[in-house]
Amino acid sequence: MHPNAAFRHDDRELLEALIDEIGFGMVFATTPDGPRVAHIPLLWTGAKAPGGAVQFHLSRGNALAKFIDGMTALAVINGPEGYVSPRWYSDPAQVPTWNYVTLELEGRVRRMDQDGLVALLEDLTARQEDRIAEGKVWTMDKLPADKLRGLLAAIVGFEMEILAWRPTFKLSQNKPAEERERVAAGLEAEGSSAMAQLMRNLAR
Repeated sequence: MHPNAAFRHDDRELLEALIDEIGFGMVFATTPDGPRVAHIPLLWTGAKAPGGAVQFHLSRGNALAKFIDGMTALAVINGPEGYVSPRWYSDPAQVPTWNYVTLELEGRVRRMDQDGLVALLEDLTARQEDRIAEGKVWTMDKLPADKLRGLLAAIVGFEMEILAWRPTFKLSQNKPAEERERVAAGLEAEGSSAMAQLMRNLAR
């Protein structure tokens, strides 16, 4: 998390929407073999407990899979980002920077049972299939039972109970409104429309 408090955003509903919309991130943990990271789909459970939870699955061969149960781990979800050129400021005596959105989640991990893993995969697939514009949605029951059993045996499901939310929304909040608009216009012109929109909607 960025140390500048101006870049924090504590709207829980917005942070949950970020997890749900992006749906992919990284999980980090320190194992007996050293620090390791897994790049994985993440599913927000919708839990309204104080911290909430995310679920994910790993290949049994993943470097984290045999160690992470019971650990405190860190999940990271990255949102839009973009390079900010000093050319976009009214005063060119500036330095380059990078605007970005990221969310760090720290929490305790527990291994899920087989029923939990299947439910996770069904929910994750349904969430992503619903986003595809055309065609009939794919569901897990389309797999032959023996093939499904083999695939399930190759992965492990986990749930992280979130203990700390650490968001960074670095959207030029440390600049005056007119300068933020110049930066947003510059980013938009370079194809970073999502970042420009966030700057205009959230950086007040």
